[in-house]
Amino acid sequence: MLRVCRKGNIVRSYATTTKLFIDGKFIDSTSKEWLDVRNPATNEVVSKVPLATQSEMLSAVESAKTAFKAWSQTSLLARQQVMFRFQTLLKDNIKSIAKVLTEEQGKTLVDAEGSILRGIQVVEHSCSVSSLQMGESLNSIAKDMDITSYRLPLGVIAGICPFNFPAMIPLWMFPMALVCGNTAIIKPSERVPNTTMKLAELFVEAGAPKGTLNVIHGAHDAVNFICDNPDIKAISFVGADQAGRHIYSRGSANGKRVQCNMGAKNHGVVLPDATKESSLNQIVGAAFGAAGQRCMALPTAIFVGKSKDWIPELVEKAKKLKVNAGHEAGADLGPVISQAAKQKIEDLIQSGVDEGAQLALDGRNIQVPGYDDGYFIGPTILTGIRPHMHCYKEEVFGPVLQVIELDTLDEAISFVNSNPYGNGTAVFTNSGASARRFTMETEAGQVGVNVPIPVPLPMFSFTGSKGSFLGDTNFYGKAGINFYTQLKTVTAMWRSEDLSPQGVPLTINV
Repeated sequence: MLRVCRKGNIVRSYATTTKLFIDGKFIDSTSKEWLDVRNPATNEVVSKVPLATQSEMLSAVESAKTAFKAWSQTSLLARQQVMFRFQTLLKDNIKSIAKVLTEEQGKTLVDAEGSILRGIQVVEHSCSVSSLQMGESLNSIAKDMDITSYRLPLGVIAGICPFNFPAMIPLWMFPMALVCGNTAIIKPSERVPNTTMKLAELFVEAGAPKGTLNVIHGAHDAVNFICDNPDIKAISFVGADQAGRHIYSRGSANGKRVQCNMGAKNHGVVLPDATKESSLNQIVGAAFGAAGQRCMALPTAIFVGKSKDWIPELVEKAKKLKVNAGHEAGADLGPVISQAAKQKIEDLIQSGVDEGAQLALDGRNIQVPGYDDGYFIGPTILTGIRPHMHCYKEEVFGPVLQVIELDTLDEAISFVNSNPYGNGTAVFTNSGASARRFTMETEAGQVGVNVPIPVPLPMFSFTGSKGSFLGDTNFYGKAGINFYTQLKTVTAMWRSEDLSPQGVPLTINV
C-alpha cells in the first residue's frame, strides 16, 4: 500500500510499512509489534517499522550462513566487481538516498549528501581489497620449508547501527565485511530504517548474491539475538555508551569478536596565535552542524589566553545560523531526532545554568515557521563551564557548545586528557611547535590541527580510544580488514630428498 503526502514544497510517496530484507527478498514482517518512524521536522509518521520476530531473525542468519559457503569461495576479483558497481550506483542515486535520509533523520540535504559521500569513500576503498587482504609468506624458513599466512573471512557478521548516520555507518560495515568474503546482517536504528533499505536495493542491483546481505529491524530483543546467536561470528556497533557496553560484554562472553564506537566529548583548543576568522568558522560548523548529533562533533571549545576575547564574535556567528526543516533551502541545521532527545538536551542546558554557567546564546523555544511540531533546538552556547558540571560530564548530542577559558596550553592539554572519552580533539594554531606538542601529548585517538572534525579518510582507520571505544581493532581501513578476517598460517615442506629418498627423517634440517 502506498500513501502520498504533501508538506511544504515536497511530495512524498512511501510504503506505510518498512520491509525486512532476507535471502535476497524484501518481505513483509509477520510481527505484531510495530514502531512509528517519524519525520523529526514535522512529527508526521513516515512509516511503521516491525520488531522482527524470532523466526524472521533466524531466517536471516540461516540465509547469511548458507550464502557464506559460496560467497567465501567466490574469487576476490568477482567480489571486488560487485563493490565497483555498488559505489557507482551509490553515486548515481546519492540525491534520492539523501531525501529518504533527511525525511526520517532530519539533517539538511547538504549534510545528508556529505555523509553518504563519506560512506561511499569506504566502499571505494574496499575495492582495494586485492592489496588490503594480502597475507604474508617467507620461503626457506627452514630447509625445504615455507610458511604462508592467509587472511580469511570469519563467516556471518552483524552490524548494529545508530540513528545519526543511517547511510554512512552501514557503509562502514557491510562493504568491508563482504568484500573480504563474509556475509552480513545489518540492524539499522529503528528510528531510521528506510535509508538502509535503500542501500539494500542498490546492493541487489549491483549483483550481490542472495543472502550475502540481510537487513532486520528491532530494538533490544534484536540486539540480544545478535549477541547470542552462535552463527554470528563478529559484531560491529556504533552508538551510545550503555548499549555499547552491553553489546561488548554480552557478545564477547559468547565468543564473538566485537568492536564498539561509543560516546564522545571532543574538545577544540584555540590558541592566541590561531587565525581568528577561520578558527571561529570551523568551531561553529563543527559544534552546530547536523544539530550536534555527531560522535565527532565539537561540543566543547577551550579558549587559551587572549583568544578568549574572540568569544563574543563566536556567539554572533552562531546567531546567524538558520534552523529549518532539512529539505528547506538555506537550512544550516535541522531538528534533533525525537521529542525525548530534545527534552534531554534542554534539561542539560538548564542544569548548566543551575550550576553556574552563563547562557551566552539560548536556542530553546525556537520557532520554525510552518513546522510547529518539529523537534527543533537552535544553536546554544554556555560559557563558564567547569568540569564538575553535569552538562559537561554528559554527552549532550545536540546543538550546544560549552566554552571554557584557560591560561596556557599545558592547562588545555591536561583538561582534555582528564575527560574519560577519547574520540577526537583539535587544536587551532599557527605554531608548529605548539601543534606538535598538542598532538603528541593529548590522549584522544584522533587529533586535528586546524581541522575541527578529524575523521580519517578510509585509507586510514577510525581510531577513537579511551572511553569512546571498546574492542581491539577499529573501523575501516587496514584495521577494518583485520577485524573482518582471521589469520590462517600454513607451513609446508617439499623435501628435495624426496627426489631420491634417504630414509625416515628424525630431525628438521636448518
